[in-house]
Amino acid sequence: MKYKDYYKTLGVERGAGEEVVKKAYRKLAKKYHPDVSKEPNAKERFQEVAEAYETLRDKEKRAAYDNLGSQTPGQDFRPSHDWYQRFGERFGTGEAEDLGGIDLSDLFESLGMRRGRGFQRKNVPIPGEDYAVTVRLTLEEAYRGTEREFQIGPNNVRARIPKGATDGQQLKLRGKGGPGANGGPPGDLYLNIALEPHPLFKVSGHDLDLEVPIAPWEAALGAQVEIPTLEGQVTMKVPPGSQSGQKLRLAGKGLPKPGGGGAGDLYAQLTIVVQPTLSDRERKLYEELRDASRFDPRARFKGR
Repeated sequence: MKYKDYYKTLGVERGAGEEVVKKAYRKLAKKYHPDVSKEPNAKERFQEVAEAYETLRDKEKRAAYDNLGSQTPGQDFRPSHDWYQRFGERFGTGEAEDLGGIDLSDLFESLGMRRGRGFQRKNVPIPGEDYAVTVRLTLEEAYRGTEREFQIGPNNVRARIPKGATDGQQLKLRGKGGPGANGGPPGDLYLNIALEPHPLFKVSGHDLDLEVPIAPWEAALGAQVEIPTLEGQVTMKVPPGSQSGQKLRLAGKGLPKPGGGGAGDLYAQLTIVVQPTLSDRERKLYEELRDASRFDPRARFKGR
């Protein structure tokens, strides 16, 4: 029989995994399918691809094929006696010598037929193509959930984006991709979530960061301040003696988590802000505070 390099036909390495083999087959089957392809010799190439995939997708067939060794494509060869002892009986062959007159494709197809799993090369089911689209959301849309509509081939697909979608998340809509051929299943649609920058909040997973400016006296004495969240204004307690850069955690005020698993947190980072211009009264009060205070913010610099 003449040797056929099924790995070369699919354009994959000899040790390629199942998903790599399947992906290569899908790509080539779409390219050469006689019903849609404009490639020269599309029918012959499609049959070659289908034949290669039918062997490599099956663990038993692939093991038997790999044990034939690597030959030059088109080269005449005979399986070894050892190969016959290990695999020949499964293929319904008689003696090892008899294998020489069988086409390689018939040899491996016979195993499928023996198990009732033969295939029609002309009507191989072809799964539909998978599609991926980028979905840009505002933070408010991610917080409450939203809907989007897409044009996938000839079809309009309306998708519900669940609340709490995060930046970089991928959502899978099974069966919403391209149509299959010959009874093959439709492909899937993947939604890649990208959050738009927000003027106030920074996103980290389901957590949010918010910079909160406070006045010097609020930092020193403590205060109740109003801050924004995605669900509206809330009151936050600033403890006395708060420092610039200090973070206060507001539990459950971030983005919702999937499956009703609560929500992330909001981290308010305090920034002490001094007004750029002072009234005479304000200047006098600051001068009095300066004269009365013994606080030295640079005490750790001394003696260095």
